[in-house]
Amino acid sequence: MNKSNSSRPQVLTICSLLGQTCRGRCGDVLEKCSCRATCMTLMSCCADYNQSCFQVMPHSSSMLGGETHMSNKLCSFLCRFKGEILRDGFIDAEGHAYCISPLLYETGWIPFDVSTDGINFDRSAQYFSVHPSKADPTSKVILVNATQWQNYGTPNVGGRLKMTWNNSLIRAERINVELWAYRESQTGRGTNASPPPQAELHYLYSLGRNLTNSGAFSFSPKPRREYSDWELGNIRITAGSTTTWFLQVPPAGLWSGAHLLAWHLEEAFRENSAAWARSRCLQWDDLETNLPDFLSELIDCPCTLAQARADTGRFHTDSSCDIERGSVCTYHPGCVHCVRAIQASPEHGAGQQCCYDHSGDLVFTGDSVGGSTPDRAHDWGSPPYVQPPRVPGYSHWLHDVLSFYHCCLWSDRCHVYLKHRPSSGCQNYQPPRAGVVLGHSHYVTFDGLRYTFSGKGEYHLVSSPETELSVQVRTEQVKLKNGTRLSSVAMKQNGSDVIEVRLAAGAHLQVLKNQNVLLFTEQSWMELHGVFVFSSGPESVTVTFSSGAAVEVRMFGGNMAVTVLLPAEFNRHARGLLGSMNSDPSDDLTTQLGEVIPSANATSEEVFTFGAGWNISKNSSLFTYDSVHLLHLYSVPSSHDAAFVPAFSPPQSLDDPLVADVLVMCYGEGAQFCKHDALMTQNLTVGNATLRAYEEHRALMEALKPVVSCGWLPTPRNGRKNGTRYLEGSTLSFTCSQGYLMYESAERTCLGDGTWTGEQPYCITGRLYNEKHNK
Repeated sequence: MNKSNSSRPQVLTICSLLGQTCRGRCGDVLEKCSCRATCMTLMSCCADYNQSCFQVMPHSSSMLGGETHMSNKLCSFLCRFKGEILRDGFIDAEGHAYCISPLLYETGWIPFDVSTDGINFDRSAQYFSVHPSKADPTSKVILVNATQWQNYGTPNVGGRLKMTWNNSLIRAERINVELWAYRESQTGRGTNASPPPQAELHYLYSLGRNLTNSGAFSFSPKPRREYSDWELGNIRITAGSTTTWFLQVPPAGLWSGAHLLAWHLEEAFRENSAAWARSRCLQWDDLETNLPDFLSELIDCPCTLAQARADTGRFHTDSSCDIERGSVCTYHPGCVHCVRAIQASPEHGAGQQCCYDHSGDLVFTGDSVGGSTPDRAHDWGSPPYVQPPRVPGYSHWLHDVLSFYHCCLWSDRCHVYLKHRPSSGCQNYQPPRAGVVLGHSHYVTFDGLRYTFSGKGEYHLVSSPETELSVQVRTEQVKLKNGTRLSSVAMKQNGSDVIEVRLAAGAHLQVLKNQNVLLFTEQSWMELHGVFVFSSGPESVTVTFSSGAAVEVRMFGGNMAVTVLLPAEFNRHARGLLGSMNSDPSDDLTTQLGEVIPSANATSEEVFTFGAGWNISKNSSLFTYDSVHLLHLYSVPSSHDAAFVPAFSPPQSLDDPLVADVLVMCYGEGAQFCKHDALMTQNLTVGNATLRAYEEHRALMEALKPVVSCGWLPTPRNGRKNGTRYLEGSTLSFTCSQGYLMYESAERTCLGDGTWTGEQPYCITGRLYNEKHNK
């Protein structure tokens, strides 16, 4: 369902045709027909393909479940989620069949099977379970004035609480308003002596029953001492009922976002919220002290905001503090932008968070309560999910956000919180290296070599057997021209899903996962198997792998530009058209057989021979061949078209009226590529698009420049520190409060070798000062 149709209930639609052969065989190619998604355009599908391998519409919904899903033309059926969670189907008066999604405690693509006989689940699909914060906002219960809800009962915060919802999404005249709360049974790790921790989202009580479905409800909350241990939860609105059957099998309903349940805490909280919160903060302090250390396994933060936004393979924008959206950065005052590490830490599922001020500098908790704070539980959760502290959203709220309220927002014990959540430095951070192919087949390697290879076929852009990363590109001939451009890029690492991004009709990008088209009409961020895919629009896709490698695909004037970013672990482990990644551009033209063509004086013909040698083999191809055109041009013949001979340089006639305009338009480092494409196509717009793509690459390279950090310096006790920048060339000065004298260095400068000049200063009394100097 597109967002434009959000007034209708979210449904799963199952298309059905006669036939049997694809039942239980989805994704297979059979002897006489196919059950693979590509069969639709190749017209080779088995008769029952659309029935047995059905499409899910909408293909995403919140992991909280409880949403109504519909299927057509089934008399009776049983739904199964994840191969284990069963839900009865039922039929409405209009003959539509429905199923209700369950609470999953995880995100990602979820297997979904249907049985029509109650025994064989031989009709299958997948739907996408999303983080509650990423669910369609039009299908949520809106807590009006969220700050009031979160801080209810603290000084000067009270009154009636109000919520609203789209009443057309609950097809009932009467509704119930319920409170559900979340907890985790244990905070430690499971051992042989104790069971693993369990997550529980539990119904507590109703705020109202059999109310008119008006789309709005307000109430004056009362303290509930018996529920004060439940501090995190959601509001849920369901169709009215006089029975309690829904506590076991919930009907369709709408959820609010998770929030702190300050409004129902005991009377002691309202009488003195600071004292109550202080006590909870100290309890948390004792608990944290006995939990495993997670800080040592976190990756370092980027040193600058520019690096953080450019390193898309390892970091992604934190939506709660986003400079592009003007977020308030409530939890990080003084900062303008935060990023989170995409991957959770391997053992504990912890998350890294890095925040930056208006100068682009990393902010430390040692200088500000708004500094970067790591998380015991990654906000986005982490595989295998389900068990704490890996439950998306909720584990993070319970382990990291709740304690921030107790210690920092509701009491004066923020130093306790920051003791357990200190900022990570950036001294060990190494930015990734970037290579790009843009325009009409122009390449810039990881080591900075620039060349043009106009081969027609499918080639290894990056091949790294040691890390099992493969990035392949397909090129097509430019119509009526002797040049080529990118038409597709396919990639995978280790056992990840295969992702392909290709040029589609209308000059936009189409994304495929394992040969199935991915739609971004409902979600812009997808967590897949071993890979994340983010699309901010039809002309931009970023693919990131668990290793930190990333592939960015952008459109410029109808042409694809593909940027590959590799972290330092790939040094000397990269080969292909983007070179060796060893800081030596002279050997970037190394053939697949290991022969080095010296790049300093390589001819266009030699470069062409080098590029052609990196064509892929048929058994290593990651591409999808789902049309007669693709089969004819790429799948059946050799992956390099030896009969196609490009024009190695565009014609440059002094009589060409375009030359003068090209010389004016094409300037700077990208002038060579700009001129080539403008003159080859006789189109200034094409040349200008190539120039813009190259300039964006140069901006990326500038953002990723390594910087030296000398590390955070503390403020001397009884003194002040002037400055919070800890990078090469920065100087910090220190002064002492009245009645104290400075001992050691009043100024310290960060040197290029990562060390500070001078010694750590102290502010001491005159007597101690004299004693030290008289020694």
